[in-house]
Amino acid sequence: MKYYIIAGEASGDLHGSNLIKELKKLDASATIRCWGGDKMQEAGGELVKHYRDLAFMGFTEVIMNLRTIFHNLKFCKKDILQFKPDALILIDYPGFNLRITKWAKRQGLKVIFYISPQVWAWKENRVKMMKNYIDKMLVILPFEKDYFKNKWNWEVEYVGHPLVEVIDQFDRTDKNLTTPKPEQTNQKGFKEIPKEEMKQIIALLPGSRTQEISVKLPIMLEASKHFPNYRFVIAQAPGQSYDFYNKFIRSYLNAEVSPQTYSILNHAIAAFVTSGTATLETALFGVPEVVCYKGSFLSYQIGKRLVKVKYISLVNLIMDKLVVKELIQEKLTVENLKNELHELLTNQKRIAEIKKDYATLKRILSEEGNASAKAAKSIINFLTVTS
Repeated sequence: MKYYIIAGEASGDLHGSNLIKELKKLDASATIRCWGGDKMQEAGGELVKHYRDLAFMGFTEVIMNLRTIFHNLKFCKKDILQFKPDALILIDYPGFNLRITKWAKRQGLKVIFYISPQVWAWKENRVKMMKNYIDKMLVILPFEKDYFKNKWNWEVEYVGHPLVEVIDQFDRTDKNLTTPKPEQTNQKGFKEIPKEEMKQIIALLPGSRTQEISVKLPIMLEASKHFPNYRFVIAQAPGQSYDFYNKFIRSYLNAEVSPQTYSILNHAIAAFVTSGTATLETALFGVPEVVCYKGSFLSYQIGKRLVKVKYISLVNLIMDKLVVKELIQEKLTVENLKNELHELLTNQKRIAEIKKDYATLKRILSEEGNASAKAAKSIINFLTVTS
């Protein structure tokens, strides 16, 4: 069968790549065309557009890039019609994918949504449209199944969270963490730090988009000045060059960059993490974290009037309590980060409580088994029954 998959962010590329692998296991003749990233391409998808050319963050940023967005939509529709897929699989990325959903259904395409937009947080009115135009909805957060059933009378399928399998499969063998020398301006010639020379690591995950990194990373780095005996290792986002980070870290002797995000988390004893999927990844590695968010003034003012949830971190949302500290907008300051990190490094009772909650979180997300395999099986069964 022919599958057209659209993912617009780094997390979507990760989950899309694992879905492609599982689809190919079950469907040897699968032909897959996709919007995503390097991981989806490596898994066997024919890459049409890279997510780094698609991601715009915040209300004002989207408005400024409307021309590009509409051009991408037009191109995408034309490409889908030329490819003639048996199924269109959309992975999160609601601003773009929901527009494609409505159009695709009118073209007679079978529309499958994997990883629901967070309509339970904001823009809840989208659900009526989604229910009408999505043929199969696969959700990855445990409370979403009941949300859609009880509030909207819509039967969706919960497949578990794909991050659990990704992190479980990661080789946690104690290896040296690879980081570039400070004077380097590219990604070649990485330097191996001998284990005996390593200081304890604080992970910095400032996001994947240029604008969010530019806002949050300087604050994180300023906080690092108060902890000279630790290594602050920045997770280099896919699609971002070392040069981009180098301009931020030049004056920070204990800061460095590595593209090995999971290796960083595997070695870290604490972390500063931008809100989003990374908060969940950090928790599944068992690393105590401070969740950070800061957007443009206008975007934040609009967002806080629309968002209906108590927390911005997936960890806190799933657990339905404040497991990890959230520093949002004006609260994201150097002083607050310094104080929170000091707590995570010294308060043993708090550390133990966080790790206990992390264990419960993983158990909740693991109940359905391998999410990618279950999603692929569900998709193929659906297509077989409806063909």
